[in-house]
Amino acid sequence: MNRLSLAGTELDYFHICAFFNSRDEEYAVLGPYYKEGIDQGEKNLHVVNPAMLSDHRSRLESAGIDTAHCEACGQLEVLRWEQAYLDETGSFSKQRMLDAVDHMTGAGLDAGYSRIRIMGDMAWVFDKIPGASAILEYEAEVNDVLSRNRQPAVCVYDIAKLSGAMMMDLLRTHPLTLIGGVVQENPFYTPSHEMLKELRARAAA
Repeated sequence: MNRLSLAGTELDYFHICAFFNSRDEEYAVLGPYYKEGIDQGEKNLHVVNPAMLSDHRSRLESAGIDTAHCEACGQLEVLRWEQAYLDETGSFSKQRMLDAVDHMTGAGLDAGYSRIRIMGDMAWVFDKIPGASAILEYEAEVNDVLSRNRQPAVCVYDIAKLSGAMMMDLLRTHPLTLIGGVVQENPFYTPSHEMLKELRARAAA
C-alpha cells in the first residue's frame, strides 16, 4: 500500500478531526497531504463551501497540483456542499451521507484507485441547516464505515466557530485529532456505540 502521511505522521487509515485557525494554516498542513495522494495515483475527493471553490482550486495549484488535469481524469473531485452533505431540499441526511461514504470508500474504489482521500469542510454545520443537529451521530457512525473500508477522511473545522461543548463532542467522535499542525491519538475518543447511546439519551431528556 502507498504511503499515507499527514503532518509528518505515518498512518494506515483514519478519521481525523482537523481544527484550524485560518485557511492559510489549513492548506499549509493539508496541501502536502493532498499532493502526496496525487503523486501516488490515488484519488482526492474534497467537499467544500461553494463560495470557496475557486479559492480551493487555487490553493491546490499552489501546493503543486494540476487541478484542471486531475479533475479531467477523475483523480481529483471537488464537490459543493449540496452535492454531498445536503440533499435536494438543502437538508442534511445522516443516512444518505453514510451510504455515500460507504460507496465512495468501498464499491467506489472499483474505479481503480487504491485509496480515496476524503476531505470535508464542515462549516455548513453552523449555517442553521435542517438536520445539522445529527452531525455528531454522523461523525460517530462514519468511524465504522471508514474503519471497515480502511480509507482516510479529514473533517475540517474552524476553531472560531466552535463552542467549548461542541469541540469536546467532536473530539469524542474522532479517534485522531489534528491541532496546531500536530496529529495525535485522541484520549477523549468514545467508541461509536457508546457515543450514540449518550447522544440519544440527551435527545430524549
